[in-house]
Amino acid sequence: MKGTKIILGFFALAVLVFSAYAVLRTVPVNNCGENGTELACIELPPGFSIDYYIENVEGARSMALSPNGTLFVGSRSEGKVYAILDRNADNKADDVIVLAEGLDMPNGVAFMNESLYVAEISRVIRYDDIEARLENPPEPVVVNADFPSDSSHGWKYIKFGPDGKLYVPVGMPCNVCNLEEEDERYGTIMRMEPDGSQLEIFARGIRNTVGFAWHPETEELWFTDNGRDWLGDDLPPDELNRAPEPGMHFGFPYCHAGDISDPEFGELRNCSEFTAPEIKLGPHVAALGMVFYTGTMFPEEYRNQVFIAEHGSWNRKTPIGYRVTLVRLENGTPISYEPFADGWLQGFADWGRPVDVLVMPDGALLVSDDKNNAVYRISYS
Repeated sequence: MKGTKIILGFFALAVLVFSAYAVLRTVPVNNCGENGTELACIELPPGFSIDYYIENVEGARSMALSPNGTLFVGSRSEGKVYAILDRNADNKADDVIVLAEGLDMPNGVAFMNESLYVAEISRVIRYDDIEARLENPPEPVVVNADFPSDSSHGWKYIKFGPDGKLYVPVGMPCNVCNLEEEDERYGTIMRMEPDGSQLEIFARGIRNTVGFAWHPETEELWFTDNGRDWLGDDLPPDELNRAPEPGMHFGFPYCHAGDISDPEFGELRNCSEFTAPEIKLGPHVAALGMVFYTGTMFPEEYRNQVFIAEHGSWNRKTPIGYRVTLVRLENGTPISYEPFADGWLQGFADWGRPVDVLVMPDGALLVSDDKNNAVYRISYS
């Protein structure tokens, strides 16, 4: 009986500590500036400013821009896909159209040949001639439904590569597991023709990537990858990886971040067998969307550099992330990793969570936020 009381006491204490932590994480943000708006909390390098591009976009996640300037935005649990319009051409959108709802975690969006591609958990669908039918979208065409149905790490980021193929990742449906022999699609980046044919694996050993882009000069694929949980607050780091050719393996679940052997699966393989990351990012920062900056608005030093949206840690004692970071490259090799836009996390309370980044034709940088339900515009003057 005494032992039972002790166990119950520890359990009650754990519940109390967790509850207090949860309260801290939901405290309203303090006014960081004289104008009393939350955007005053965001710290940027000198000369940069941030404003709302659009608000009230529920669960704004991945973004894609059409040549005509329509911004398409996916969501996750909300099940919606949006078209966002800047009708006045004043760099501030004024119209949000819900194109689709009731979809299965439609996180990923991509645009090609007048069609909007949307990635659900187990399939990719397509809305043809979408910009001519924003108010009355057509029924979607199923492009390919040959993907696993696991919801854990099943939401997808999609993008067309320089080869004209659509790249579609398949995350591992676990924190850490070894499913390569059970189903070779898990833990990969796949690619296929725009019509859904010739689906193949491009890269392996990837726990969960929700962001990738191609270097504007070399056309090599770079991607973020989220490290596993429960190895402590500081292990392993998230990763920024480079895949210049098909067939590369990046280590998961045997090896993390190039040199950290997994406690459970590490004995099966050696870290030297796999491709190490180009640079290690922060531990548990949840690095998601990334982009190479190709605009001309920002100073020249930012040209072809990497911006990463960090969604923020969820199980770290001291939370980190909740920001946009910058990876500086020199001759195609990362030389530094630093905050660029920071302040969505105030102490233990986060009021926003960046998801994706996109370079606009005028050179401004858009940032989506699925907690604050918004898309921001970062500009330089």
